[in-house]
Amino acid sequence: MEDLARRLGLKTDPVIFFSSAIFMVVFALILVIFPEGIGDAFAAAREWIVTNLGWFFILGVNVWLGFLIWVSVSRYGHIRLGGRDARPEYSSISWFTMLFAGGIGTVLMFWGVAEPMSHFATPPLPGIEPHSEEAAKDAISIALYHLGLHTWTIFTLPGLAFAYFIYRYKLPVRVSSVFYPLLKEGIHGPIGKTIDVVAILGTLFGVAVSLGLGSSQVAAGLDELMGTGDGPFVQIVIIAILTAVAVTSIVAGLDSGVKFLSNLNIGMAVVLMAFVLIAGSTLFLLRGIVETAGLYLSNLPRLAFWNDMLSTVRADDEWGWQGSWTVFYWAWTVTWSPFMGLFVARISFGRTIREFVMGVLLAPSIFTLVWFGIFGWQAMEFDGIGAAAREAMGDQAGALSQAVADSIPLAMFAFLENFPFTTFLQGFAVIIVAIFFATSSDSASLVVDMLCTGEAEAGPVQQRLFWGIAEGTIAILLIVLAGQAGLTALQQVITVVGLPVFCLVFMMIPSLIMGLLAEDIDYITVGQRPLPSDLHSEENATSTYDKPHGTAGGAEPSPAE
Repeated sequence: MEDLARRLGLKTDPVIFFSSAIFMVVFALILVIFPEGIGDAFAAAREWIVTNLGWFFILGVNVWLGFLIWVSVSRYGHIRLGGRDARPEYSSISWFTMLFAGGIGTVLMFWGVAEPMSHFATPPLPGIEPHSEEAAKDAISIALYHLGLHTWTIFTLPGLAFAYFIYRYKLPVRVSSVFYPLLKEGIHGPIGKTIDVVAILGTLFGVAVSLGLGSSQVAAGLDELMGTGDGPFVQIVIIAILTAVAVTSIVAGLDSGVKFLSNLNIGMAVVLMAFVLIAGSTLFLLRGIVETAGLYLSNLPRLAFWNDMLSTVRADDEWGWQGSWTVFYWAWTVTWSPFMGLFVARISFGRTIREFVMGVLLAPSIFTLVWFGIFGWQAMEFDGIGAAAREAMGDQAGALSQAVADSIPLAMFAFLENFPFTTFLQGFAVIIVAIFFATSSDSASLVVDMLCTGEAEAGPVQQRLFWGIAEGTIAILLIVLAGQAGLTALQQVITVVGLPVFCLVFMMIPSLIMGLLAEDIDYITVGQRPLPSDLHSEENATSTYDKPHGTAGGAEPSPAE
């Protein structure tokens, strides 16, 4: 394998690279040839997981959030990720736009109207009347619960673990490095390589599914604008174009390509949001943003621990709504956590633990709150909130909720029909969605490349191109050869894969605690970085991550301030 890698001009761990590539091809072929069989098997497994282990997912994310809050406000929050003199490579604005665009920017465009409207028309909490004021308040609260602090908790925990062990201990840029205190030198062996291969495959297929599903939204928008249709051929052309944009960004690299696309994308999204605020019911929305913050904070404890346990005593005798929404969403999101965690860690060099946690948790969550406070409330007002408003609206009442029920991908475009300059706005929205998906693709490709090289620096161009093209190719193969059944099957697969990935992320907490407890710190300053002997026996100590830098005993002054 090493000889083949050398001939191809690759700079990578050949075992990780070729194993990932082979498994990717084999699994894609199996999925294409037997989409229904794979889908049925994994659908049954998913059903069992969300029904019997849903409580574990819900409890787990809350535990992660509690741990992150504790570590950020503790004395360990002073620790700087990269060294005492390290400073952030990117400004706070660029840092925020890159992590947001690589994370859930696509999700907000897809669900910014669709999720509040779904819960508004079909309230998940028992005893709530559809389209009522109570339904509207719960709809906003639940949408924020799904896409606010808890989603970013799933990204922040692995991101912190990667940044801590990679920058603080000088370990390779790989998922396996996080488990050094637990596996010791095993991170360089079969177990460590297996962890890295699983992370790569999860990232590739997760992004491929997102490209496949995202192309449906872009296709729906183009069909609304120009009547192009939204069939497989249109989606394939869209994926090919998005992949070409992503590949161009990949070649440009993190500083030029990804940073430029991220800043452009967030800027366009903010312009669209500002237009909706000004052209819509401005006073109502300004009040809504403020009230949304209160609704979120007051309802979060209840929603965060809600398991719908009493569904078993109701007539349906099923676990209920939670299994197909929250648990499904957590399982899906956690498959992205290795990719997002490493990406966030890569762009967060030089920040303290406190700055990292608070920034990654709060900044996107606040933006998400404002986004739903504008798009969600305006959509529900267009649809009619309360019996009196709906009666006054006549036939127009319920038109938007019906459009969302008919086609989730069309939700944003149906919403924009209520504003002037409809055609321009819909075209503008299509461009935003397209760039968001391209940004996610190029970010994922750069992270996969890091996982293979074990270094933060970009690998050879052909190596980065391979992963970018692979993501688009998988999405196209699924649409062409397997159709909707293939995409559905892969969604089931990723949800099932979410369980072991969820367990891996859980194990990052004890690993981080072991590393932090080895720090020689007090409440004011941070002392020396721990020696290898602090985490494993002296005879097993190697210089893989801790080399002398001019201080006695191989230790260096603390990277923290």
